[in-house]
Order: sequence, then C-alpha cells, then structure tokens
Amino acid sequence: MIGVLPIIAALGQATAPDIPEGVRDRIKSIGSDLDALRERVQALQGLVSPKLEAVDRIGVLHGYVMVFTVAFLVTLFVTPFVRRLALRHGVVDRPTEARKVHRTPVAYLGGVAVYLGLMAGVLYSYIATVRPGLLDFHPTQFLDLDGDHFTVPLSVVFGLTLIMMLGLIDDVMGIAPRLKVGGQLVAAAALAMTDVGVKVAAGVVLPIAKAIGLHTQIVGTTETVLYQVPLPGHFLGMDSIPVDLVYWAGTAVIAVFVLGACNASNLIDGLDGLLSGTTAIASLGLLVIALGMAVADDGPRDGPRIILCLALLGACLGFLPHNFNPATIFLGDCGSLLLGFNTIVIILMLGDQGQTKLVVAGLIIYAIPIIDTVLAIVRRKLAGRPISDADDQHLHHMLKRALGVKGAVFALYGIGAVFAALGVGLSIGRARVIYAIALVLAAFVGVTAIKIARRKQIEEQSHAAMRPVHPARPLRRELPEREPVGPD
Repeated sequence: MIGVLPIIAALGQATAPDIPEGVRDRIKSIGSDLDALRERVQALQGLVSPKLEAVDRIGVLHGYVMVFTVAFLVTLFVTPFVRRLALRHGVVDRPTEARKVHRTPVAYLGGVAVYLGLMAGVLYSYIATVRPGLLDFHPTQFLDLDGDHFTVPLSVVFGLTLIMMLGLIDDVMGIAPRLKVGGQLVAAAALAMTDVGVKVAAGVVLPIAKAIGLHTQIVGTTETVLYQVPLPGHFLGMDSIPVDLVYWAGTAVIAVFVLGACNASNLIDGLDGLLSGTTAIASLGLLVIALGMAVADDGPRDGPRIILCLALLGACLGFLPHNFNPATIFLGDCGSLLLGFNTIVIILMLGDQGQTKLVVAGLIIYAIPIIDTVLAIVRRKLAGRPISDADDQHLHHMLKRALGVKGAVFALYGIGAVFAALGVGLSIGRARVIYAIALVLAAFVGVTAIKIARRKQIEEQSHAAMRPVHPARPLRRELPEREPVGPD
C-alpha cells in the first residue's frame, strides 16, 4: 500500500487539462488519508518493537546486581547455621582415606547453604517482576504475553532442587549410584521439556543436514529437520510420524552435559575452596558473555542467564570464606552436584538461539573439571582399573604434593582464569586462534598430568629397556681368532 503513494502524489500534482479539478482534489484527499494511515502503521510498529535504549555491559550489570548481593549475603550468613546443624547430627567427613587432605572431621551440608543462596537470588528476581524498582531489567523487545520480562524457567528451579536433594540424601545416608544418575536424567528431561538447551544441537545438525542434501523446515520460528518415521498400515489415520532431529539431538546433548558436569564438579571437589572458587571464576566468565548477549538483545533468555550467573557467583563467594583452607565446612555431594548442574544450565542457555560457538566458549570456561574428568578416565583405563575407582592422581592432588594445599588451589584458580579469558575471547573474537590456544593449553596440562601420574610405570619401562634381553649372553659377540696370513 505504501508503494502507491508516489503515484497518487504525482497525479495530485498533475496539471493536465484532461484531469478535472474535482478528481484532482479527490486524489489529494486520498493521498492525505494514506499519509495519515502510514504514520499510524509506523506508530503501531513502534509499540510492538520499541526502539531500544543504548546500553553497555556495565549498565546491564548495574540493573541486576541486587541478585548477586542477595545470594551472597544469604549464603554467607546461613552457612554457620548449616554447619552447626551438620555437626549436631553427625553429618561430617571423617578422614578415613590417605588421599584426603584434612585430618580432623569437617561438617558436610555446605551445599544446602549454597542452594539457599541460589534460590534467594532467583526468588528475588521473581518478586522484581511484580514489584517495580527491585531490579532494572535491560531494555528488550522480548517480553512474555503479559508484557513482563522473562525470568528463570521453573524447570531450572526444579532441576536445582532435585539435584541438591539427591546429593543431600547421599551425604546423610548414602544412595545407589544408579539412583543418582536417574535423578540427574530426570533433571535433564525437565530442561528439555521447556526447551532449555534443546537448540544447542542446531549449529551441528543443520549444517550436516544441508551438506548431505536433507530438506530443512520451519516449525514455528525454528529451522529444523523433520524425519518421517513410517507406520505400519494406516495407524490412527497417519502414514508416518514426524521426528524433529534437532530437538531430539538437543535432548541427548542435554543428558550428556548434565551427567558429565555434575560428576566432573564432584571429582574436583578435593581441596578446601577449590570447587567453590573455580566455579566462581567460571560464572564470572559466563557472566561477561551473558551481559554481551543482553546488550545485543539476543533473545528471551538474556535476563535468566544473567540472573543465574549472578546468583551462582554470589552463592560461591558467600560460601568461599567458610570453605577456604582451613575449611570449617565442605560442600558435600549436594553442593558439588548442584554447582555442576547450575554451571552447565548456563552453558546450555548460551545456545538458546542455536549459537553452538557460544556453547563451546562456555565449555572452555568450564575446562578444569572437564580436563580432570577425562584424565581420570584415561588414567584408570591405562592402569586397567574400573573408572569408578578413587585415586590420588587428580590435578589437585598432584599440585598439592608440589605446592601445598593453598598453592595448588591458587594455581588452579589461575588456570581457570586463563580458560575463562579464552572463553570470553572466543565469544567476541576470532574463533580459530582461541581454539588453537585452548587446545595447546589443554594438551600441555593433560600430558603433564598423565606423565606425573604414570611416572613410576615410565621409570620401570625405562630401566627394563636398558637391561640386556639375555644377561647370560655377552653384549658384544667376539670374532674367532684367525691365523695370520703370510708367506709359507
């Protein structure tokens, strides 16, 4: 309709004698009406997609910082009460194994305090949506049906609660490993049901599908690949069932990520303040990426990402003074599993619009638990031992023997900060350079750790190579004596 305005305007200005005066006036009137209609359409478009204010990362952070403050204060002041509760009921970690660092019983249940801090920060964000002024949400065009800002999905809250409860039961009375794995899969399924992390696979599945010639389709607002599963006969009036390959691939990724992250964080929780500190560093790196996405108004999950990052950062820093060497309370399984789950949820949410690159950046930020878990699997496989066997050859154990407890923790803090910087750089810079640097750093850490863990075996192999195969046989064969050759 807008395209006809120039024609009408030209007719209105025409002076040809064959256009009657009344017709010319009518044309001008229609043109004026269309101009007014165009202005009305533009006004309505402005209401639907308002012009966003220019903001930067610091400005967005300023609006959400109260989430961090609430989580920090709640965790800081609740932890002593949780410690006394654990001591009263005998929920303590007794140093019955040589690989454990502490020599006196230390209270468990620190994860309960961290959970309460996390939930306090998330609850504050919920209240802020109905009580203006508690938070300054960043300018965005993505609002819910009521015109409110999106908050942390309830599936995430459910998952955090379920994971914490599983760890708590394990700390207090013990639980079968298969039940812990089952609970983690339930938490992963809850994420998939609300599309938290489902689109992570889009950045891999769609390019592969297009490369091999598969047809992609738009379902709702999302590009995907539908595979028709044939049905026998004409079952329920259908010849086939469409299967969304991106959705189910994303669901599988969620399950693998949740299982891996929960158990990876559990494995590195071996020194005072190690897991809480490295998780705080990782959450800071993830926060920088989340703030950048909010500045760009990436999607409806911008606000929830920032809230989860700040709540995690505040809870970790609130717990760290109690957990740093010499620790008065440990996270326990309820804390280590909880921190791993929260971290991986944030990483999955980075790919909410299918940005696989940002998910990779998040995994680089989370590199220390991943590297340590991979090394543990490789190390135990090489030694012919079950993967579930505990040992004292983790990264933190090796560094502790060389640098002491605090030195090892600070060294891993430094390595974690380097990986966090690389992850942030990947989100804003050239990917190939960051991939190369991260690969070299991870390879150096991995080979060095395996070499130290297998030092005794390597030395034995070296000594065996130096020994003769048959000790009774001379090393050098002597030639038989020959008679001198000369004239007869």
